[in-house]
Amino acid sequence: MEVILLERVENLGGIGELVKVRPGYARNFLLPQGKAALATKENIDRIEAMRAELEARAAEELAGAAERAEKVRELGSVTIAARVGAEGKLFGSVGTIDIADACEKAGVEVQRSEVRLQDGPLRLVGEHTVDIHLHTDLSIPLAVNIVEEE
Repeated sequence: MEVILLERVENLGGIGELVKVRPGYARNFLLPQGKAALATKENIDRIEAMRAELEARAAEELAGAAERAEKVRELGSVTIAARVGAEGKLFGSVGTIDIADACEKAGVEVQRSEVRLQDGPLRLVGEHTVDIHLHTDLSIPLAVNIVEEE
């Protein structure tokens, strides 16, 4: 299925590009979220006319993400208290929800979907580094310190 991208999509393409994707990916993700439009003659002409507007909107979003990235950089790290068993292993784990909540308590708004855990949920006490993915072009590392709950 061919679609025209309305915004930059990671590992796929940039604004206005005509790309071929699987039908399910287009129907279930790209089209409902407004990231793409079907590649019809009318849509191609309409999007070419709107290209400057789409690029301006993308630049605004990137600027907003850059402001939030600066707040995350200033934050530097968050501390999460968790129940710990023998050998420093957690009862359960620390996931994206816990990290997003800790950031919000520290005064930085981070969505759960923006937290990227490279190796899955955190299960050990200590300092870990996670990525905060604020925009397609912008990802910031954040230190997460897991301590024993008292």
